[in-house]
Amino acid sequence: MTPAGFYYSSNAFSAPEHGGTHLDAPVHFAKDHLSVDQVPLSNLTGNAVVIDVSEKALKNRDYLISVNDIENWEKKNGKIPDSSIVLFKTGLGKFYPNAKNYFGTDVKGVDAIPLLHFPGIDPGAAEWLVSQRKIKALGLDTPSIDYGQSKDFKTHQVVLAKNIPAFENVANLDKLPTKGSYIVALPMKIEHGSGGPLRIIVWIRN
Repeated sequence: MTPAGFYYSSNAFSAPEHGGTHLDAPVHFAKDHLSVDQVPLSNLTGNAVVIDVSEKALKNRDYLISVNDIENWEKKNGKIPDSSIVLFKTGLGKFYPNAKNYFGTDVKGVDAIPLLHFPGIDPGAAEWLVSQRKIKALGLDTPSIDYGQSKDFKTHQVVLAKNIPAFENVANLDKLPTKGSYIVALPMKIEHGSGGPLRIIVWIRN
């Protein structure tokens, strides 16, 4: 309550560009490419497909999503439509925010880096997706599109070099159908940002 007799609330906050559910802009790993404020809305909105690799990923914390996983999905569901947003469900999302179960370690900071164990996308699968399919964006329910033990972040390099944004730490993928959902993924519009906090909403067709 203010001295004038009315209620008033205002806060300040700070946050990393790459914490929580967030977007990786192409410039994150590709020099002179699009920053988060430059990523077109056409890349952030559209029809999505969900490729479920949880059976394998939950058995192997270092699992790398392969071309074979994608091709097996297509055998059942048809070719990934052009201009799709591709989301991979590893099943790890159910562990968030338990650091030990989600990241593979509850150690913080630089000391945690060699202890990280979570699934990611094999660079070969990333190269196949960006060269053989026309995708708008790529996302998954882990901290990174590269697996936890990656040393060169090659999947980031491959995907972002094509000006395709990535969504990381995506929640609630278990609630989405394999096909038939429409994504609106709007990041905080940070000028020259390498990424930003991301609010994703989904419309599911009946």
